[in-house]
Amino acid sequence: MSKPIFVLNGPNLNRLGTREPEIYGKITLAEIEAMCREAAGGRPLRFHQSNAEHQLIDWVHEAIDEGAGILINPAGLTFRSIPLLDALKMFSGPIIEFHISNIHRREEIYHRSLVSGVATAVLAGLGPRGYPMAVKALIGMIEAA
Repeated sequence: MSKPIFVLNGPNLNRLGTREPEIYGKITLAEIEAMCREAAGGRPLRFHQSNAEHQLIDWVHEAIDEGAGILINPAGLTFRSIPLLDALKMFSGPIIEFHISNIHRREEIYHRSLVSGVATAVLAGLGPRGYPMAVKALIGMIEAA
């Protein structure tokens, strides 16, 4: 059996569907998870969300030991979390940093991602429906390695 893909979602993403729908859309995180699982086909996928930085770091540690790739939407931790950055630096497989909105079209505070420096690729601005595209891209990276 192939190693799983870890899809990790940071703070406040559990509120998708109701949180600022003009920016993030009306699709819920449960709907995104279903789209990701469909995009993954038969490949195992671990889909997680937490508002706690330490929990996301623990899942990155699991991915280091057990995962083939990481798709991460670190949300607000993108711009402030050195511990999350340090954990991601230890992962040897491909990492896709994902953002629902185009962070570069938003307020300046959202323009400098710490995660981008360790990510294999960055996708932003595709909306919630971009998640399955990112899953497929990650599978392609894994299979090409």
